[in-house]
Amino acid sequence: MHIPDGFLTTPIMALTWIITLVVIAYAIKQTKNKLTDAHIPLMGILAAFVFAAQMLNIPVAAGTSGHFLGGVLVAIFVGPWAGTIIMACVFIVQALIFQDGGILAMGANIFNMGIIGTLCGYYIYAALKKMAHNKILAAGVTSWLTVVLASAFCSLELAASGTSPLHMVLPAMVGVHTLIGIIEAAITIVVISTVLKSRPDLLSLEVPS
Repeated sequence: MHIPDGFLTTPIMALTWIITLVVIAYAIKQTKNKLTDAHIPLMGILAAFVFAAQMLNIPVAAGTSGHFLGGVLVAIFVGPWAGTIIMACVFIVQALIFQDGGILAMGANIFNMGIIGTLCGYYIYAALKKMAHNKILAAGVTSWLTVVLASAFCSLELAASGTSPLHMVLPAMVGVHTLIGIIEAAITIVVISTVLKSRPDLLSLEVPS
């Protein structure tokens, strides 16, 4: 889902960069002076875990592969704004050092996976948790859904840029990421379930907003 440079038009790149920068700036404002001694190491551990997990590509179908995103998982631990900052940092390092996604397209990649997949994902998770009264179920469903939503937004950006017709790229991207989302949900459920059994206090460290 990491879009390389050359696949998006200048207006699409500019729009996604503007949205991304505004959201990150607001996220920094929301978390500034609110991080405690407990948050800093946890954010570092989460960033390292997501970064390492994303390096593992899992074969899905027809020669395609996918990897863990982790946006919902991170947001559940530290909240939507701190989670968005963590995910943005992960994608920046991946683009600058590992060429995973383009530099110019970084705004779109952070928007799709770091904002849709983390910020929006958190509020979907909160709503589902309230309705289902089940944190693990809500986490799993939301993890799957945000992967699909992120792939849909990616498809819309590619189609709007004329890279691929919407009727081709949307079903292809969403179809593959429907399967990738199952992997995302499974990992999220395992991690949340394990933490609830061993260190439930870690899930109460959400950064106040």
